[in-house]
Amino acid sequence: MTVSWSSYRRARRRSRQAWGILAAAAIAAMVALSWFFTAGQFAAAEPAVSGPTEAPVFEPAWMKPVKAVHPVPAGSALAALDGLAVKGRAAASDYSRDAFGQAWQDVDRNGCDTRNDILRRDLTDVVLTDGSGCRVAAGTFHEPYTGQFVDFRRGSDSSRAVQIDHVVALGDAWQKGAQSLTAGERQNLANDPLNLIAADGPANQKKGAGDAATWLPKNTSIRCHYVARQVSVKAAYGLWVTEAEKDAMKRVLGSCPGQQTVVAR
Repeated sequence: MTVSWSSYRRARRRSRQAWGILAAAAIAAMVALSWFFTAGQFAAAEPAVSGPTEAPVFEPAWMKPVKAVHPVPAGSALAALDGLAVKGRAAASDYSRDAFGQAWQDVDRNGCDTRNDILRRDLTDVVLTDGSGCRVAAGTFHEPYTGQFVDFRRGSDSSRAVQIDHVVALGDAWQKGAQSLTAGERQNLANDPLNLIAADGPANQKKGAGDAATWLPKNTSIRCHYVARQVSVKAAYGLWVTEAEKDAMKRVLGSCPGQQTVVAR
């Protein structure tokens, strides 16, 4: 059979194209294998820091509302932030935790102290101590500030690993309006579920009395809710923000303009 020169050239061209495709595929496979056996396998195995984008406030099955000074304004957290007064810090020299009452009282009169109410609200697979309808002995939860899964076990040392954080720290509240509240209003602020989240102990200790200008959760997925919750607490108790704090809050909420204020639900 006679093959024309033009047919031969087309066949050669197709052959070169096929070899070119195979060579490119081989190079891509080698690059992928090289990535996997260096950093890739570790990147694939490393869990991303994530976590809940919302946190609960109120569990009506065993919690009762705590009366705030003002209702939380419904709607945009950014709008509520603009409604807060902006002032400098008051002196902190006379701050005392005792100004907010005894720690973890049963303010809502449900028969359980606030710490156990919040542990029971925020943890899953909760186990209560024998003979108690309140005292949490164990549980697990998706910790909001680090995004990690944490086991809680009650004990003289292990209990400190999970703490109940005041979203608006009491020391910060004292410097931004809480001095003008009544003793009862300050007690409610310290025990209001709106202002409380079960959190990683070391992260809570690092936060201290910091506001949004000095401390934000490492877990970025909770930041919008966290700042909106701070705004909501400050609105509910008539507290103000500093200029630096407001700027920091606006930066966070600017990434989630649809974020709403946080109310008991």
